[in-house]
Amino acid sequence: MENPWKTLNVNEVYDNPWIKVTHREVITPAGTPGIYGLVHFKNIAIAIVPIDDDGYTWLVGQYRYTIGKYSWEVPEGGGRHDISPLESAQRELQEETGMTAATWIEAGELHLSNSVTDERGLIFVAKDLSFGEANPEETELLEIRKVHFSEAVEMVLNGEITDAFAVISILKVKLLMERGLV
Repeated sequence: MENPWKTLNVNEVYDNPWIKVTHREVITPAGTPGIYGLVHFKNIAIAIVPIDDDGYTWLVGQYRYTIGKYSWEVPEGGGRHDISPLESAQRELQEETGMTAATWIEAGELHLSNSVTDERGLIFVAKDLSFGEANPEETELLEIRKVHFSEAVEMVLNGEITDAFAVISILKVKLLMERGLV
């Protein structure tokens, strides 16, 4: 489909190493003048669902400054555009949990909050796991929790896991498992 929006003017409002925010003057699909704010993400969002042979997964808990609450999530982070997403997923899993995996499955692509951002996310499943020492970034004070994958699904359903990327990743992997694709 052809883009029905016309951009008239773009002004940078904010820029840091992770995001850039722009204010745009536009012509809407209805042909009327309008404005649009866009948050551009400088990295690809990466989520990893590690699963062992007994059906267990690992969740990462941390206090999220943006929402002022503690959050349970799958291991996740960002990957630079000039590095392969798989390489970024491998780094994130090792940093946050200390794990490495011999088998990697790309489980899906999605766009997070596409009404205001251009953020692209990729979901990976990590299998055939080995365990080592975690090496989180200085901004991360993480708690690692091993749960059966079915418990992670229940945590999504009962609202214990609310991070959108984690919710989508867990439910997508559950469906892929049910179809024998993971």
